[in-house]
Amino acid sequence: MTEGISYFKAMQILPGIYVHQTELKGNGVFTSIALTAGMDVEVSPVIVMTAEERKLLDQTLLHDYIFEWQPDGENKCCMAQGYISVYNHSDNANCEYFMDYDNNTMSVKTMRNIAAGEELTVNYNGDWNNKKPVWFEVKS
Repeated sequence: MTEGISYFKAMQILPGIYVHQTELKGNGVFTSIALTAGMDVEVSPVIVMTAEERKLLDQTLLHDYIFEWQPDGENKCCMAQGYISVYNHSDNANCEYFMDYDNNTMSVKTMRNIAAGEELTVNYNGDWNNKKPVWFEVKS
């Protein structure tokens, strides 16, 4: 039971952050308050899975919601809790996600000022300003 308690203590989502339906991309993460660059928006625990489990997940809808998880070069994946799997991709992302392998958490941080009502986006290539094409057609 102690493990479950610490699991939920790790999750922190900034007040004013919410999930809302977008016109083109399905659900997305938004803010009802103005945010400044460098703010921690969310810290959430992850469920880490093996490379063998990844092969099974790749055959399901969950394939679109998992992240590569490679501590010390290991070939694993994870499912992030909280809203992290709901942030949409943008080539001009305003946030970036970070992995904390020691604590089995992922976090999202603002990379520029964000207005109230704006969608929070990440770049699925990892770095917020990465211009490399992604594996799907980007909807603006």
